[in-house]
Amino acid sequence: MAKTEKIQKTNAIRILEGKNIQFEASVYEDNPDHKLELGAAERTAEKLGVEPECVFKTIVMMSDKKEVLVFCQSAVSEINLKKARKLAGVADVSPVKPDDLLKLTGYVRGGCSPIGMKKQYRTFIDEMVTLCDKVYISAGVRGMQLCLSPEDLIKVTGAVVGDLSL
Repeated sequence: MAKTEKIQKTNAIRILEGKNIQFEASVYEDNPDHKLELGAAERTAEKLGVEPECVFKTIVMMSDKKEVLVFCQSAVSEINLKKARKLAGVADVSPVKPDDLLKLTGYVRGGCSPIGMKKQYRTFIDEMVTLCDKVYISAGVRGMQLCLSPEDLIKVTGAVVGDLSL
């Protein structure tokens, strides 16, 4: 069963437990200001003592048709917007403004999980996920990550897997 003793239950954790999906939750020291800075996901991997290739950041975008789209990208890669547009079948995408993130997803910047958002948005995960035995994603709060199998992440999010990397 999941290792969640003394850990705050988030929507993501409740969903995984409800679907009997095996996971582990890990807490780490987070920057309280959580400034958007290059390499934040890599530092998270370092704090957890795991390979950064298997830590995935959640990037919420808005399409040209005002559709919210969720992309999960490895910490060691940047998202290629051209590939993201093609995979989603849209003409344009742009990042959701931090001020809009909470009202759209229920999560704050730096704690956004692809699991358990206010609505089930179309989700896309970079194909690098298939190279990982376990994948790490935000648990829905800053300073906590969930570890689960890539197959379970894809299944629970209904994600499309494809090449999103620069």
